[in-house]
Amino acid sequence: MSNVPPLYNKEIKCPLCEQSFTATKVRKSMVKVAGQDTDFKPLYASGQINPLLYNVHVCRHCGYSFTDDFSVQFPPGTANILRASVSEHWIEQNYSGERTPTKAIKSYKLALYSGVLKKEKHLTLAGLALRTAWIYRDLDQKKEEDRFLSIAFREYEEAFLSEDVAAKMSEVKVLYLLGELSRKLGNNGKAASFFSKVIEQRESTEKQILEMARDRWHELRENKKDQEETA
Repeated sequence: MSNVPPLYNKEIKCPLCEQSFTATKVRKSMVKVAGQDTDFKPLYASGQINPLLYNVHVCRHCGYSFTDDFSVQFPPGTANILRASVSEHWIEQNYSGERTPTKAIKSYKLALYSGVLKKEKHLTLAGLALRTAWIYRDLDQKKEEDRFLSIAFREYEEAFLSEDVAAKMSEVKVLYLLGELSRKLGNNGKAASFFSKVIEQRESTEKQILEMARDRWHELRENKKDQEETA
């Protein structure tokens, strides 16, 4: 049996204050995905470290928080806005080492705030919000989960309408997520519409997503039929 620890530390230079800090990462070789939820949330074996908890880097010096999906460049004026809104109010905190779900959620909220101030792409912000919702799901905090699913839906929709999402994620996957987030939030009519748009993409090579969309669409239809019969 290997004695290699699942976590390791990495020195990172903060893009904002340019000081180095320690970030803790999970060894990819230690991560085994057992399955996934309908919104692509990875399911890990019981007792296994959840790599989602370590996705966000938090600079202990200035508070700037980011992921590997963040752009390297700062749009004009945003660095000064981050310094004024984050760094000037930051009390030094160390986010390296083992993270609890609660501490991980704090790191995601910090990254969302930094991402909004930095004018990161909507697709990046959507991913942060969705992963925050996933951690709340593990904690069985439904109200907070739904709050961040709503933010993720809004950001994915804005990304689909205004960005070239294909550079990071296929349009079919974004449409599916819009449908599934709508379904989870109880907007079944909107969900069915998005799933139909996915199903129409018959030429797509992402057959698994098309099949998932068909499954969700049939579930919605059966649920609607059951409700009508009950009424």
